[in-house]
Amino acid sequence: MEQNQQDLAIQPIIESDNHRYKECTCCKMPRLLSDFLRRTGKRSGKESRRGTCKACRKLLKDNKKSPGSPSPELQSSAPKRLVKRPLPTPPPKLEGPDASILVPNRQGILRMRGKTDKGRRWQQETDLETAVTLVREHAAVVVNRNTVRRVYSNKTFRRYILERDQCTCYFCGEYGDTIDHLLPRAKGGHTTPVNCVCACMLCNQSKADLSLDDFIHSKGGTTPT
Repeated sequence: MEQNQQDLAIQPIIESDNHRYKECTCCKMPRLLSDFLRRTGKRSGKESRRGTCKACRKLLKDNKKSPGSPSPELQSSAPKRLVKRPLPTPPPKLEGPDASILVPNRQGILRMRGKTDKGRRWQQETDLETAVTLVREHAAVVVNRNTVRRVYSNKTFRRYILERDQCTCYFCGEYGDTIDHLLPRAKGGHTTPVNCVCACMLCNQSKADLSLDDFIHSKGGTTPT
C-alpha cells in the first residue's frame, strides 16, 4: 500500500474515463494533460508535461507584470511560509586521491571526463577551482594529478536528487519534480549533490538567481536557530 502511494506521488498522472489528468503544482487541482505545456528536449517523452497548468502560468505572467497587485488565486496557492531546512546529507565520499594533488598544466587547465546519458564518453577542459569544488562536493573523483572524472550523468544525477529528497520541495515541503541550485550557477554554483536540492516548479521559478538566504528572506521565511 505504501509503495503504491509513493509511486503515485512520483508520477501524478491519473487515468479516469479515458482521460488523463495531472495535478497542477500551483493551484493543486487535477487538470487534463492538454492543459499543460509539453516539455521539450531530447530526454522528454511524449507525455512529459510541465508542472504548472496554462491558466496558472498566465496568472503568474500577469502577476509578474504588476507585482503590486497579485491575484487572489496566486496568493492562495503560493507557499505561505518558507523555512530554511538543514541541508540533505551528501553521499559518502568516493575512494580516490584528495583534490589537493591536482595541478593544472602550463595553460592553467585540467582535463575533465564523464559519460552522457547514453553512455558515450566525453572530455573537456576545466580550471583548477572548478575541479576542486566538484571533487569536494562529491560530484567528481580524481583520476590523476591532471584529470578528474564526473560521477553522474545528467539523467542519473536528476534521479539521485529526486530519490534522496523523496520528491519533496526543499523550500515549501510540497511535491517537487525539478532540481534547483542553492547557490545559483549565475553566482558560481555548480551542479553537485551538495549544492542541488529538489524543488517544486513554483519555488524554482520564484527563486530564479537569488541566493538561498535572499530567497527565504524575500518570502518572509525563517531560519531555525
